[in-house]
Amino acid sequence: MQPLILHIPHASTTIPIRDGYLVGEEILQQEINKLTDWYTDDLFESSEDITVKVDFSRIFCDVERFVDDEQEVMAQYGMGMLYTHTDAGQLMRKVTPNLRRKILEGYYLPHHQRLESAVQSQLDQFGHALIVDCHSFSEIPFERDLNKKTPRPDINIGTDAFHTSQALRDLTHQFFISQGLSVGLDWPYSGTIVPMAYYRQNKRVQSILIEVNRKLYLDAGTCTRILHFNEIKGTLNQYLHLIRSNVNDIFYPINNES
Repeated sequence: MQPLILHIPHASTTIPIRDGYLVGEEILQQEINKLTDWYTDDLFESSEDITVKVDFSRIFCDVERFVDDEQEVMAQYGMGMLYTHTDAGQLMRKVTPNLRRKILEGYYLPHHQRLESAVQSQLDQFGHALIVDCHSFSEIPFERDLNKKTPRPDINIGTDAFHTSQALRDLTHQFFISQGLSVGLDWPYSGTIVPMAYYRQNKRVQSILIEVNRKLYLDAGTCTRILHFNEIKGTLNQYLHLIRSNVNDIFYPINNES
């Protein structure tokens, strides 16, 4: 059975290089607590799939942002590839050209090379590849969120018009609804990661984003797991098994496009 590629971008709390930071440890920790997708590496754990995990905090470098701030909508809010401001708008870090280049070459690009390599390996072996972009989100919108509509759903499904087939979208939506969970389609967050080498070029690289509302597995206002954690993890494991079992059906219409 073909494995999925599980992308875990925001679970780490590690800041490898402290250069440029202007705020103290307390404020930095507050931002980490607020923005980390806590325990998503555990929630989406799967021995049957390929996990590509980022080992540094998004506060340090966000691999899901475009390198060019002109292309990245969140850069205007201090949340581009390198975060410069806190969620409240306070200047958090001064990024010099040298620091930007150091992090780009030492952290951002190597991660994307690992993800691209995992995808290419699947293409070589199976003719197609499927990425599940694994996230969590806060029940309370961040100050910089583009969509602050509440109440928020239990599960957020993010899609790409080119890289998320209708079959993958429908199968995912139907599964979570069947589990009694409320679902937002591209709400509150939209999109899903695809390596730039294949982006809008190769439909045989499919991707879907799954975001879990943290209220389902964390104690409110904390980073502490609740007893419901294992139930949510089990639900996600069922979902991964379902997608894994239906990979050929998901790709059938794509593989037969003229």
